[in-house]
Amino acid sequence: MNTIYKSEAGANEIQRHYRGMLSNWPVPAEHVRVPTGEGETFVVVSGPEDAPPLLLLHGSGANATMWGADIASWAGPFRTYAVDLIGEPGLSAPSRPPLTSDAYALWLDDVLEGLGITTTSIVGASLGGWMALDYATRRPERVTRLALLCPGGIGRQKIGWLFKALLLRPFGRWGVRQSARTVAGLEAPEDGPVLDYLVLTFTQFKPRMDRLPVFSDEALSRLTMPTLVIVGGRDVMLDSEDTARRVRQNVPHATVNLLPDVGHSILGQTDSVLTFLRG
Repeated sequence: MNTIYKSEAGANEIQRHYRGMLSNWPVPAEHVRVPTGEGETFVVVSGPEDAPPLLLLHGSGANATMWGADIASWAGPFRTYAVDLIGEPGLSAPSRPPLTSDAYALWLDDVLEGLGITTTSIVGASLGGWMALDYATRRPERVTRLALLCPGGIGRQKIGWLFKALLLRPFGRWGVRQSARTVAGLEAPEDGPVLDYLVLTFTQFKPRMDRLPVFSDEALSRLTMPTLVIVGGRDVMLDSEDTARRVRQNVPHATVNLLPDVGHSILGQTDSVLTFLRG
């Protein structure tokens, strides 16, 4: 049985639902499987073949469909590569090497080589933001632009939400829904479909429980490429003000947008990210 899921049946249910969502991808797409040192990696590729590349790295407990609301806009001026992160509920390998190692940078080296990409812009969210940062600080010459939504590894990681989630766990699916609503900050009625998918996922999926390593000031100073950081003031998982402060201090050329009424899930930023990516 795949150990990142609670059961084989749960894994099958999530993947069946995911494949259904992929069939409704908003623009024409190719499904590519790239061999890497961590196992096969699944990538959804869209946009003109001769357009500049844009790598998309989703958050924890998610997969490539996280970018469904953005892809129609981004896949016009860019060749987009929505990567299913390893160890997450997509179609990539379940491998979870230590976050404290260089394994994720080596994995992305393999992914880019398999896709024939030398340099690329990257958009990353949450855990994907951490992986984008990890790669950009280790391989700055390969990253042309970096856009981060609620990235881990910069501001203080909060733990209060975890105790609330544990208190809600005995209440079954309702508890999972309330926990997901709190953690993601999804309060609006139109957030219902996203919340439904989170409930399905976290009912059957085992998320990573280790804390994300924090990047040093010296590491952040290696971000020489144009950088955009968007964080939510109501994020219950990460200290957004701390994130904004450290980015402004160590990456003075970066653009930092702190959205005061937004939680951890940052939605509706398609146009602002596109404007940044187009320079």
